[in-house]
Amino acid sequence: MPRSIWSGVISFGMVSIPVNLYTATQEKDIAFHLLHKSCGNRLKQVRWCPFDEEEIEWNDVVRGYEYAKDQYVTLTDEDFEKLPLPSKHTIGLSAFVRSQEIDPIYYDKSYYLEPREGGAKPFALLMRVLEEKSLVGIAKIAIRNKEQLCALRPQDRTLVLETLYYPDEIRVEQGIEAADVDVSQREIELAMTLVDALSESFNPEQYQDDYRQAVMELIEAKRKGQEIVAPPPPPGNVIDLMAALRESVEAAKKQRTEQPRRGREERDERRKAG
Repeated sequence: MPRSIWSGVISFGMVSIPVNLYTATQEKDIAFHLLHKSCGNRLKQVRWCPFDEEEIEWNDVVRGYEYAKDQYVTLTDEDFEKLPLPSKHTIGLSAFVRSQEIDPIYYDKSYYLEPREGGAKPFALLMRVLEEKSLVGIAKIAIRNKEQLCALRPQDRTLVLETLYYPDEIRVEQGIEAADVDVSQREIELAMTLVDALSESFNPEQYQDDYRQAVMELIEAKRKGQEIVAPPPPPGNVIDLMAALRESVEAAKKQRTEQPRRGREERDERRKAG
């Protein structure tokens, strides 16, 4: 288990559950270095003070809030520790709601919770109650110098904490009202048929990052001096929506028919390789 990023308690009425918090996700982006175009050497990024015209070491850097033009209030780590917020050390459950009531746009980042010594039984109790009632707990937590709304939900015999955006952090886009666009009943029926043909249980294992794989293949091709051919551009705007829907339905049905055969072939290949 990696190092916890937060330790504190879950407050459930008068019950306190000591817990540790761990990140549940990690990004798999391909890392690139910045190079000087003319010589190909790696660039060095420095913290430069234009007033003193010198490079600044990290221990001489402070955080400043600009309250007026070029006027700052500086804050230290000690200042942040003095904030009078219970959420720095306590996840105080203030309400329980159904997960369907939380629009997915509010979800930010996922974390695993793990009970510390003495917290296993109340932790299991809270997890069981949330499972049986099909509810999530709402609270606040202060991590990384920010207090965030959060939701606690049971998953795979543990509790997951999801940080949530506040309403004023959600951008309201002004655009075309799709509900006002005329759509025929036949178009709706064909679209529903297409959705039915593509409906299946969610299996995250069947998805992979094709972009990352393509970038790695591109890097290898350039390393070997091979020519890179760009793919053809995607088709333009749909002119005949009905025709596009019909073709899509037929393609989806064909794909659904071929999937079991491809699955058997892949299993056979794995057995041979084993």
